[in-house]
Amino acid sequence: MTDDKDVLRDVWFGRIPTCFTLYQDEITEREAEPYYLLLPRVSYLTLVTDKVKKHFQKVMRQEDISEIWFEYEGTPLKWHYPIGLLFDLLASSSALPWNITVHFKSFPEKDLLHCPSKDAIEAHFMSCVKEADALKHKSQVINEMQKKDHKQLWMGLQNGH
Repeated sequence: MTDDKDVLRDVWFGRIPTCFTLYQDEITEREAEPYYLLLPRVSYLTLVTDKVKKHFQKVMRQEDISEIWFEYEGTPLKWHYPIGLLFDLLASSSALPWNITVHFKSFPEKDLLHCPSKDAIEAHFMSCVKEADALKHKSQVINEMQKKDHKQLWMGLQNGH
């Protein structure tokens, strides 16, 4: 049987090859090339938003850029779900790379929450960690961690380590 550490390492370091493509109805000044990334399974789409936005802004007029959001085959992707979970729920049976469509307009208010800041992502992540720890370890792990340990955990997630 596989050791728990092997499973944890595979989950923590797992990556999903992803192709971001600009939605065909977005107004561009020239053709937008797809953008490829290896996404960490234990991260959030909002942590790669700046890279994706920077890539596609090159072909768009500034006035046509509003809040960025992502979808896969017509389903808006929730920013507060980990990338690995989104992939497993929606695309695990498809061929790789995972093809995600990028939108800059028509934000689906009924389907997605707005992401106000990176602080909101961090708060959500730490809340999920605390909840999981409470269920699995009766909050012993989180209670023994210092503030700097929480920050180090978050920085590791942000940096893909």
